[in-house]
Amino acid sequence: MEKEYLIKKWLVDELTEAESEAFKNLEDYDMHVKILEGAQLFRATDVSKVADLDAFYEKVDGNKEQLPHNNTWYKPLLKVAAVLIVFLGLGSLFFLNNESTINAIASEKISLELPDASAVMLNSKSKIVFNKHNWKEKREVILDGEAFFKVTKGSTFDVITNVGKVSVLGTQFNIKNRKGYFEVQCFEGLVNVKYGQHTKNLSAGSTFKVVMDVVTSDHISDKEPQWIKDVSSFKSVPFYEVIQEFERQYDVVISIENIDTSRIFTGGFVHTNIEDGLKSITLPLDLEYRFDSNKKITLFKRKR
Repeated sequence: MEKEYLIKKWLVDELTEAESEAFKNLEDYDMHVKILEGAQLFRATDVSKVADLDAFYEKVDGNKEQLPHNNTWYKPLLKVAAVLIVFLGLGSLFFLNNESTINAIASEKISLELPDASAVMLNSKSKIVFNKHNWKEKREVILDGEAFFKVTKGSTFDVITNVGKVSVLGTQFNIKNRKGYFEVQCFEGLVNVKYGQHTKNLSAGSTFKVVMDVVTSDHISDKEPQWIKDVSSFKSVPFYEVIQEFERQYDVVISIENIDTSRIFTGGFVHTNIEDGLKSITLPLDLEYRFDSNKKITLFKRKR
């Protein structure tokens, strides 16, 4: 018989004679351990209702006459188990609630402060997750998308992405983690980047970029990323990266007609005027555009 099945039935005193014998023959037959294990079988959402505890007591009291006299010592232990179930359930809710998830939707940017007063600016369609409860012991953020960090000095500060890890003590840096695109820009201090088999220390003004598994390094003169000033800038990136960023910033869908989106683009666009932005990304490549609707735009080659 399965151990969990026996423990569940034991908690409500529904063991048959055969099941009771099997329960007593468990290798770790210790009452207090069993109580804790039984409590952990319940989900927090199931035990957070106070009425469930009262119903549990009523069931135990209703079965009082059915219990043999030499088993009456089970009742107080069952009540202890019920209290532990509620306590552990509410406790798990408390710890789970210490995990914060921040999402920036399309055409939105979010500024926030971490528990150590480090500042984060989250770009459009990006997400970070961090745990407030153990922040003093572990300064760690999970990032999906793009964010600019101003980290206060202290213990190691880690930013985890699905393709790489960035570690610092106190500095200013930007991470862009999109599908097929990973880039770290260091604006102040020193940044340690781990990407696959690559490990690199970036000083202020240095970048580490991976586009479709091609790793490159470069230097920048800016003091902060341009996107926090409502400008997206690019240097030698495939045009499809520009299109995807435009869609995120303006919450639109761009369709392509006979255009090679692998062409390399250097330039940028503003986030405050869609017409100006479209001109900035189409004119350099001799392209035109049309609005099919408020949310859909088509790019096509300029007619000769």
